[in-house]
Amino acid sequence: MTDQIATDEEIEKKVLEIVAEQTMVGKSEITLASTPEELGIDSLGLVEIVFAIEEAFNVSVPYNANDPSTSDFDLSTVKAVVDAVKRLIEEQKQTT
Repeated sequence: MTDQIATDEEIEKKVLEIVAEQTMVGKSEITLASTPEELGIDSLGLVEIVFAIEEAFNVSVPYNANDPSTSDFDLSTVKAVVDAVKRLIEEQKQTT
């Protein structure tokens, strides 16, 4: 996915796959409204999701694991993550 421009649908699908893989929750049980708490994601799980997103989309996620409240990356719901990834990809396209 890093060598091509991903569509919104592809981004959403990949983020859902990453969340499912990192949480061991079935994709069918994850919705865009799902929160980390609902999915049983702890702080380490959030970091693993951030790393997986960086690798999958070749972006740098502005996430501070030591102080998540200061991070400019919304992890409050799966939809927030999808939207944040879309924004990062768009910003990256504009700088290249």
